[in-house]
Amino acid sequence: MTSTVHPRPAAAPGAPALDRSPADGAAGDRRHRPGRLLAIVLTGQFMALLDVFIVNVGAPAIRTDLHASGAGLQLIIAGYTISYAVLLITGARLGARIGHRRAFLAGLAVFTASSLACGLATGTGQLIGFRFVQGAGSALMLPQVLSLIQRTYTGPSRARALGVYSAVLASGAAAGQVVGGVLVSADLFGTGWRPMFLVNVPIGVLLLAVGPRMMPRDDISTAERARALDLPGMLLLAAAVTLFTVPLVLGQDQGWPLWGWLGLGLSAVLAGAFAGYERRLAARGGAPLITPRVVRAPGVPSAMVSAVLAMSANAGFLLMLTLHLQSGLGYSALRTGLTFVPCAAAFGLVGLNWQRLPQRWQPVMVPGGFVLAAVSFAGLGVALRHGAGVGPVCYPALLGVGAGLSLAYSPMLTRTLATVRKEDAADASGVLVTSAQLGMLMGVAAFGALFLGRLAGPGAAASAEAMWVTSLALSGAALAGAAVRLLPSRSR
Repeated sequence: MTSTVHPRPAAAPGAPALDRSPADGAAGDRRHRPGRLLAIVLTGQFMALLDVFIVNVGAPAIRTDLHASGAGLQLIIAGYTISYAVLLITGARLGARIGHRRAFLAGLAVFTASSLACGLATGTGQLIGFRFVQGAGSALMLPQVLSLIQRTYTGPSRARALGVYSAVLASGAAAGQVVGGVLVSADLFGTGWRPMFLVNVPIGVLLLAVGPRMMPRDDISTAERARALDLPGMLLLAAAVTLFTVPLVLGQDQGWPLWGWLGLGLSAVLAGAFAGYERRLAARGGAPLITPRVVRAPGVPSAMVSAVLAMSANAGFLLMLTLHLQSGLGYSALRTGLTFVPCAAAFGLVGLNWQRLPQRWQPVMVPGGFVLAAVSFAGLGVALRHGAGVGPVCYPALLGVGAGLSLAYSPMLTRTLATVRKEDAADASGVLVTSAQLGMLMGVAAFGALFLGRLAGPGAAASAEAMWVTSLALSGAALAGAAVRLLPSRSR
């Protein structure tokens, strides 16, 4: 994909700073083309998102090979997600301070090296540790993707780039299950689960080889370079997110122990302390981790809620249907992954083309997407309620889920970032990506617990009944997203 950066007129006094073309900082070097930049950063993003889901398919093989305990297997799966969620906003801030190109390549190097280490791990403890490092590399790499798109593209080119970004974000989940199923089933050279991690290494090495030449040099303002890192804010936020994510990730399998509920409560207290500290720091003229004006900016609060609801519904749907297809209907990992292809394809196609829709549809596009997703969730639940397998009648619902969630997410993301100042791009990117990630964790925890809690026993019929109830809950979450977008707001 090759895009053209459209020139923009000079900003009026007091208006947000305008984005600059990569050529501004690269002296017109033809190597620094926006299309090549997009290909590099989105390949890195796809690879990192793949690793959120790919391990689920290989979990039984890992447990057998490494003799992992239940808790150890949980941490192998969840360690990546925990460190990724905890460090996302810090990664965004580091990118603004040291340069988004430099931070992306540094995160990619950490991710690639830790993927190699994961593939060569000989014990459970080693694999857990390397998975945490892998998540940290993703947390440094992924926030730079939105920031680089925000700073590189303008006008229609930005909308198209963000559409591709949203498509990659959605397709990574389904692709993770498909690729994981293929690699584990192939058992290449008797290596079992290890290719799930080793496949990242040649791709990462290639990106590291071409990235420094194809990506424009960083243009860091003096103010950003001198901006302090706000270590107290980083520690408060990391503690709040850790206490929020660990219970969500581990709570279901642990039977929701008391420590999990205490952690969730304390995370809320620390989140409030973080917000208060950031406000006071900004009032004193300091450099907060998240600029308060970004969170208060028109459109950002509702965008954060919309991102949480859209991604929680997406993640909850993937988990629910995966459990039903594999445990209830006895589908293989590969067949299960292929079932999600219509959903991922619809998400991608709509994300790339929603801006072609008539202008008069724009005001209702996001709430309409949530409503379409709600109807599709319920429709799929009806089609599968009595234990039937996935047939032609299910495909319209799968397409509707993908198209609806894409309409709910892609236009919202594009419009929100269009209103953010250039100097606030890193903060906005970190906030929105973190909101989406926390939404995914909440969706897995809430809808996974609902499905498993309603599962009365083994067999297709019991699984289908649990899936039907969970589908109705997913519809409710999507309708809540529509209500949020329809509320009066000065942002819209």
